[in-house]
Amino acid sequence: MSQAKANFEYAISDAEQLLECYDQLNGCHSNSQPPEVLKRATLIMTLTAWETYVEDIAKELVDAKYGVVMGSQLGQIIENRLEEQLKSFHNPGSRKTKALFEEFFGIDVTEAWVWNNFQTADEARAQLNKWLKKRGEAVHRAQTDITEAHIVKREELNKCLRFFRELVSVTDSKLSEL
Repeated sequence: MSQAKANFEYAISDAEQLLECYDQLNGCHSNSQPPEVLKRATLIMTLTAWETYVEDIAKELVDAKYGVVMGSQLGQIIENRLEEQLKSFHNPGSRKTKALFEEFFGIDVTEAWVWNNFQTADEARAQLNKWLKKRGEAVHRAQTDITEAHIVKREELNKCLRFFRELVSVTDSKLSEL
């Protein structure tokens, strides 16, 4: 397991704890609903854990693959290019993730995104992009109308957490082959 995956596991546990808080508040016998913000925060933290994983594993692999040239002019060029790429790497959808790993390692890591409920990489790519869109809605749109449907439902969050755990697992497995 990469250090990036270990860091992801730690980061995603924060999202799971938020969801547990939501569930505990939902189980209370009070007249008020648990704060909707806990569900949005869970979604945001889950996708932030994914973004951090991708950035961390890219840095890890650059160090491992190009460690021999680090400290040289060529190594500086590689490090600068990676930093430049990561500065604009917010919302790491399937295209950005594919482009990053193709540029630095010559591999389309998204082709490995196949597991249980995702029979093709295209299905997993589409789902990743849907979660990122939903994250954008949660971050940039306050829920001011209480009659509107919630941005994210409780049941969706279990699917989200499972999806990103599996996505990191298959990504990490594929990248360990480098």
